[in-house]
Amino acid sequence: MRIGELAKEANCTTETIRFYEKEGLLTPPERTDSNYRSYNQSHIERLRFIRNCRSLDMAHEEIRALLAASDQPQGDCSAVNALLDEHIAHVDARIEELTRLRQQLTALRTRCNAGSAVDECGIMQGLTTMETKPSKQRTNPLG
Repeated sequence: MRIGELAKEANCTTETIRFYEKEGLLTPPERTDSNYRSYNQSHIERLRFIRNCRSLDMAHEEIRALLAASDQPQGDCSAVNALLDEHIAHVDARIEELTRLRQQLTALRTRCNAGSAVDECGIMQGLTTMETKPSKQRTNPLG
């Protein structure tokens, strides 16, 4: 099948397929005599696997590790479990960060009622006076 057919089967764009090929996540297809890419069922399955991993917010390195494990079907799945446990820890850390962010925004929102002049707005004053925290590296594995 050609790239457009693969894109339709996997519900993505041809650009996505080319990107995953370039990143080494999707194995390069064979070429026809007229130099068109020729994909098969294994490409559909692998592309769906990659897209499902991305829908779970997994980074390319995580996906590579999972693909390497899938290429060794008789191997031990301990590394797969460890990878998923680590990804869950990243998600938990992000949830904590987002919870703190929501609390900060809610606290700011309570500082102002509609109808005030902007120069008297508690939100604007809070944004000006609240202490800024040092930048830190995010725990997001997508980097």
